[in-house]
Amino acid sequence: MQTLREFWKTFRLLPSAWLLLVQLALLILYMLTSGDSEYRALTWSLGVLALLIIAKVIRQTPVFTFWGLVFVSGAFLFSILIFIGYGTPVVQVTAYSFEALAYFYAAYGLLRYMFADRYLTKDELFAAGAVFTLIAWAFAFLYSICQLLLPNSFQNPNQPQDLQVWLDLLFLSFSLQSATGLSDLMPISPAARVLTMLQMFGGVMYLAVVVSRLIALQYIAHLPKQSSHKE
Repeated sequence: MQTLREFWKTFRLLPSAWLLLVQLALLILYMLTSGDSEYRALTWSLGVLALLIIAKVIRQTPVFTFWGLVFVSGAFLFSILIFIGYGTPVVQVTAYSFEALAYFYAAYGLLRYMFADRYLTKDELFAAGAVFTLIAWAFAFLYSICQLLLPNSFQNPNQPQDLQVWLDLLFLSFSLQSATGLSDLMPISPAARVLTMLQMFGGVMYLAVVVSRLIALQYIAHLPKQSSHKE
């Protein structure tokens, strides 16, 4: 019971850290279970856990929570339909739309949270990493929607197929957002190219604005205290 209380206390103090941890765990799980349907339930469960933590994060950030919780609830319900076998293109597009909105909304809330004060806290450091992964996930969902609506939107010379797998789309998203350009996927359709350009712009602006903000907060924290008495 004491351990459970300590866990809940840590979760309440560092929700961004737990969100980042779950997302990194999902990446490792994608690597270990790529193409293996036996672990589909475990992957889905971690994805749902990420959505629940996102709901918790949204409630603790200074943004209007109603729409955020609507996005999370919609993503949860439609992901259940996909999991139990009702993964029609319409259901998939709807689910990915809700998930993209939920991830973008949580990222916006965490950005507002990081810029709300002039003091750098431990959770704000984790929030910086969580926002990066949230935006990367959200764009990967947008790429999934794009290729469902416009087949052959992306081209992979190593695996020529109409629809790219989720891990490849997520890898493309991280490559674009980090400005490394390591992905072998190429956006072909105009919609896919516009989305990639938007992510490139967003990734550069994120690194420029957020990193400079964190450095400024760290500098403020170490400024020498001014003496209240004149010498």
